[in-house]
Amino acid sequence: MYAAIINQITSRIDFLYYNTHMYDELPLDQILQGNCLEILNQLPENSIELIFADPPYNLQLQNDLWRPNMTRVAAVDDVWDKFDGFQAYDKFTLAWLSACRRVLKDTGAIWVIGTYHNIFRVGAILQDLGFWILNDVVWIKTNPMPNFRGVRFTNAHETLIWATKNRRAHNAFNHRLMKSLNDDLQMRSDWLLPICSGPERIKVDGKKAHSTQKPEALLYRVLLASSRPGDVVLDPFFGSGTTGAVAKKLHRHWIGIELETGYITIASQRLAAVQPEPDDQRLFAADPPRRKIHPVRFGSLLENGLLKPGQQLYFRANRSQAARVKTDGKLLLDGTEGSIHQLGRQLSSGSPCNGWEHWYYEAENGQLQPIDRLRQLLADRMERPDESE
Repeated sequence: MYAAIINQITSRIDFLYYNTHMYDELPLDQILQGNCLEILNQLPENSIELIFADPPYNLQLQNDLWRPNMTRVAAVDDVWDKFDGFQAYDKFTLAWLSACRRVLKDTGAIWVIGTYHNIFRVGAILQDLGFWILNDVVWIKTNPMPNFRGVRFTNAHETLIWATKNRRAHNAFNHRLMKSLNDDLQMRSDWLLPICSGPERIKVDGKKAHSTQKPEALLYRVLLASSRPGDVVLDPFFGSGTTGAVAKKLHRHWIGIELETGYITIASQRLAAVQPEPDDQRLFAADPPRRKIHPVRFGSLLENGLLKPGQQLYFRANRSQAARVKTDGKLLLDGTEGSIHQLGRQLSSGSPCNGWEHWYYEAENGQLQPIDRLRQLLADRMERPDESE
């Protein structure tokens, strides 16, 4: 379907390669003025860790929108959001996504935000280009604009697509940071956040400086989840500079591409005012790599004296469900025996059970502790270098 368009883009890229200046190094922490397609194809290939894109939505607005009190709604009617039909929009989308794919590292990822007007077309083209979609995240607006005409549901959300360059890419995902941010619960794909309003909304002469300025809270989650300090975050539709402002606060490098001089002025002033706290790894570190644990067998706890034959273990710290440890490392409870996992599964009515987390032993202070604590203790002992002479 897109073969002819792809050929046109390839020809255009070849033209740009031979007829424009190519950056030898990434222009870090800069706003680059110009057409995003042309500038993207001047950047080094495979050089960017993360892209956040807030492209035109192609809202296809036909008439002015009025509130019940007859005041006009400041809708998105900018020239940059107008296209001559879906075919033109698809061609535009294919072009800039192809250029983004070229500059992304093999382990890189991209976030694209949109509404029902465009996000389904964007998603299809992402997949056609070989991107692997990880999640679609729904940004639920706590304070959306109402549907004044009352002819349809209030449009109270936008959709973000998170995708990697290919299916086997080991992209960054700070799972534990996001869980901690969410009161130690795994974060879901529905994000309840307010729209950009109040002091955060940039205005010029009392009017919105940019019609689609995104809240920093949204970018905070995106960048914290899928990038690390020092990574390069690129925004091909930089606008008022929200991506750059949040990246700077989180000690990420950023690159913004923007065509409009007015937006560049606004974003430059905004970024100059951002003074991040000094970079302290304890404050800004991403998820540490998962620690490799030596393959400790349950029987090893017996061999190394951390448990004793005949000792009692308590399922889910319940002293009324006490099993005894056999010399071969199996557990015995009311005539039934099995491994810590097998017996735990029986006690869980057949549900999967990680015995390391569900069986507890009595420590010297009388408190019950999970046997996984003993496993980690033995793993540490196995990793400790021999300091004997």
